[in-house]
Amino acid sequence: MDWASVVGICLALAGLFIGHGLDGGKLSSLVQPAAFAIVVIGTFGAVLLQTEAPTFVRGVRMLRWVFRPPPSQRAVLARDIAKWSMMARRDGLLSLEPYMAGTPDKFIQKGLRLMIDGIHPDKLRGLLETEVTAYEFGQRQAVRIWEAAAGYAPTIGILGAVLGLIHVMENLTDPSRLGAGIAVAFVSTVYGVGLANLFFYPVANKLKSIVAETVTQYEILTDVFYDIACGDHSRVLDERVASLLTRA
Repeated sequence: MDWASVVGICLALAGLFIGHGLDGGKLSSLVQPAAFAIVVIGTFGAVLLQTEAPTFVRGVRMLRWVFRPPPSQRAVLARDIAKWSMMARRDGLLSLEPYMAGTPDKFIQKGLRLMIDGIHPDKLRGLLETEVTAYEFGQRQAVRIWEAAAGYAPTIGILGAVLGLIHVMENLTDPSRLGAGIAVAFVSTVYGVGLANLFFYPVANKLKSIVAETVTQYEILTDVFYDIACGDHSRVLDERVASLLTRA
């Protein structure tokens, strides 16, 4: 569990509610189902319109990473690299086959398979770099749905405000119904701006940092596979491991 994310969202909501209460406002005045439906459903509808369905679903599934990020694999990879290097020097590249079968990571499987198959190191590096680029593009496209939601939400909040004012104008002769329309108008704007800046943008930025972490690991692994395939000195691989263990 990433407690920083939990504490962050709690602090953001606490600041909003405390500030509202200090001005004499009531919490119930911020609870407007109509405004929530306009902003949330409208925002995700707009995002889905601009995004392919598989990308949208992948982006929604990635939301869990904000609170339960994938565990860091740096220390494990550093140990694996040392094993791969030792086995390749001692018993040859074919000895790496058990490691290929034992890892669930498709990128590592591919890198080990290319070495075992005897692919030329330069060709191996090119293939893995293409794989990293494709992975990064796909993940960033999925993350982009949250950036898009942050862009659309405030505008749809204003749309909700206009709809609320239309409701007010339609009921000018019935003062008892004016309050509900005015509430929807203003709370829609609060929902749109609040969701964009307190949730959607922070989620997008957190997911981008997680994707960048994985891409960095894959880039280092690409160099590792190249070095092993070239039969480079273990000192070179030690430097790779050191860079892997060093956090930005």
